[in-house]
Amino acid sequence: MQELLEHQVNPSIASHGGHAQLVGVKDDVVYVAMGGGCQGCSMASVTLKQGIEQILKQAIPRIRAVVDATDHALGNNPFYTSDKGGESPFHQAAKA
Repeated sequence: MQELLEHQVNPSIASHGGHAQLVGVKDDVVYVAMGGGCQGCSMASVTLKQGIEQILKQAIPRIRAVVDATDHALGNNPFYTSDKGGESPFHQAAKA
C-alpha cells in the first residue's frame, strides 16, 4: 500500500509540496498521514477523499475507508489556507 502512495499519490500532491505516508491498516480501514504542503492545508480533506481514497480503493477493493491521521495543527507551510482558497491537486487533474 505504501508503494501505491509513493508511485500514484505522491507524484500528484508533490506539485503542492505534499506527501502521504501509510500509518497503518485496521479492519480494512487505512490510516494515512499527510505532510509538507498537505499538513494544515484547507483542501487536505478533499485530497484525501477525492484522490487518495479513490486510488487506494480502486487498487484494493476491500478497503472500506481511508482516514486522515495527520496532525494538521502542526502544519507550518500549508499549500492552501482558508484565506487563500484553492483546490486539491486531484480536483485539478479531474478537470483536465
